[in-house]
Amino acid sequence: MSSLPPYHVSAYNTAKASENKIHDDETARRFGFKGGFVGGVHVYAYMTHQPVARWGRDWLLRGTGEARFGKPVYEGDIAEVIATEDADGLDIRVESCGVHCASGRAAMPAAMPVVSAADYKSSAPRANRLAADENTIAVGDWLGMTPMLITAEYQAQDIADTRETHALYLREGIVHSGTILRCCNWALTHNVILPAWIHMGSVVQNLGIARVGDILNVRAKVTKNYEHKGHKWVELDALVLANETTPIAKVTHSAIYRPRQLAQAA
Repeated sequence: MSSLPPYHVSAYNTAKASENKIHDDETARRFGFKGGFVGGVHVYAYMTHQPVARWGRDWLLRGTGEARFGKPVYEGDIAEVIATEDADGLDIRVESCGVHCASGRAAMPAAMPVVSAADYKSSAPRANRLAADENTIAVGDWLGMTPMLITAEYQAQDIADTRETHALYLREGIVHSGTILRCCNWALTHNVILPAWIHMGSVVQNLGIARVGDILNVRAKVTKNYEHKGHKWVELDALVLANETTPIAKVTHSAIYRPRQLAQAA
């Protein structure tokens, strides 16, 4: 086993003003946290720096990534990404202020899996969003998002917000892995109302590269909706596409869509 040099990021909360109040300092403190969370997709983005440093563009084309979020990362704190290589890939963890915040892995499989967009149903986002519950995000439901054109301005701002230091993205106009994963968030937020919710983890199979000028979309099926320890959970099987035809990533995406603190405050 060998370790890559640690990667340090001054964490940035881009979602303070979002509908998801878990990113708002006042709400998060009321729930018992230090402040608003830095988004899970950004923490995942921090984690992907190490596999890109190890395998380069090839990892974005066909590598795998996994992240499980245990404790929040807060704005302004340093997130230290530590990657240890073993025979199967990279074991990755994120520590901040002496707290173990996230765990995951990254790898380079020998063969690319065959994934067909035809296996995922295209669905427009709902015109009338209702509160998220067992009925509005029922198992078997298909969810889509408002298609997003990736402009050069958006991509440059996204790289800056993610604090990404690898030159590959800007040099080649590549959409960051964090944005690809965010499409799975949008599968939820573009269809139901989520006053305060928490991204808990994702398992990602990269299938291709999206670039500036591409239009991103997602086709996501609700595979689980359950309660655990007072929290309401949802899981999605999602396929992120570029230009409605090119698979970019297959994702198993998990979130607490109604924290028990929200239910207790109702």
